[in-house]
Amino acid sequence: MSHPLTVLLQAIPLPAIVVDQSEHIAAENDEAVNLLGEHIHRHHYATILRQPPILESIEACLQRGTQYTSRFLTNDGQQDITYIVTCRYISEIPPLSLGCALVIFQDITQLEQADQMRREFVANVSHELRSPLTALSGFIETLRGHARDDPANWVRFLDFMEVETGRMTRLVGDLLSLSRVESYERVRPESQVDIVSELQSTFQSLKLVADEMRVTLNLTVSRSKVDVTGDCDQLQQVFSNLIENAIKYGGSGGVVNVSVAEYERDTVLLGPSVHIVVTDKGPGIDAAHLPRLTERFYRVDSHRSRERGGTGLGLAIVKHIVNRHKGRLRIDSEVGRGASFAVLLPK
Repeated sequence: MSHPLTVLLQAIPLPAIVVDQSEHIAAENDEAVNLLGEHIHRHHYATILRQPPILESIEACLQRGTQYTSRFLTNDGQQDITYIVTCRYISEIPPLSLGCALVIFQDITQLEQADQMRREFVANVSHELRSPLTALSGFIETLRGHARDDPANWVRFLDFMEVETGRMTRLVGDLLSLSRVESYERVRPESQVDIVSELQSTFQSLKLVADEMRVTLNLTVSRSKVDVTGDCDQLQQVFSNLIENAIKYGGSGGVVNVSVAEYERDTVLLGPSVHIVVTDKGPGIDAAHLPRLTERFYRVDSHRSRERGGTGLGLAIVKHIVNRHKGRLRIDSEVGRGASFAVLLPK
């Protein structure tokens, strides 16, 4: 028959143990066994937990009969895990005649990761805005100072100010776009979108950019009309981001190829799918950068990206849009062999 305390602890959906006045673990639930190990029953708590903050909390709880909170750090083999540990004193709980400490572990890893992401996001936005704002402030000060009566410098500085203002406008636009995409990420689109038509429209809108970079755009399709369930505006944004990136950063190869292929049984999406692949023949991307390309503000070459108007948010937006469409984004590249960005969408 199970120990009465163990039966009680099994009702708690978090790892929980009871430490008695002899400082041994008197009871534990299955979640605690999974966290701390199979053979923790009747062991001294210090030999199991070992970390000073939680040991001090349990000791103080048993001695003073008040609540204490501490942190417990561990690792699941893939990432560090952080628990908030609450120690509460319970007096004379059967079958223990003396008081004991109820110790509960709450996993706050995701909360800490979200908080860290928020701090990094604010820091990155501040950093991205600081540079153009500093430049604008300097230009304004110069125009009010020794360049006040120099019309030639007015034109030059106003051109610089226009460039920096454009950078901030693009950044704010991408931030708003990212916010909108994230807010609708769990809402599945229901409209039918012709992929071929959207790509042809994207080619037309990027023709001037391609001509300036002396890049030829090629489109290869399986049929003249290929429909998927999706959001027309968002898919157009995906295609524009990927093709414009290929032109600007892989355009040294002179050609950007875009292909559309249909599959009756996709082994990744487990059903009918459409693959849109954007390939360039540029310098390529080192494999070390590939896993991080869709992170916000991550750039392979920060200076080059800013020079070409990049905000570091384009691929993050692409990733969230593709996720909303229940698709996949695949990136393949080798240094010196160009890059390939594939969007896999369910039909």
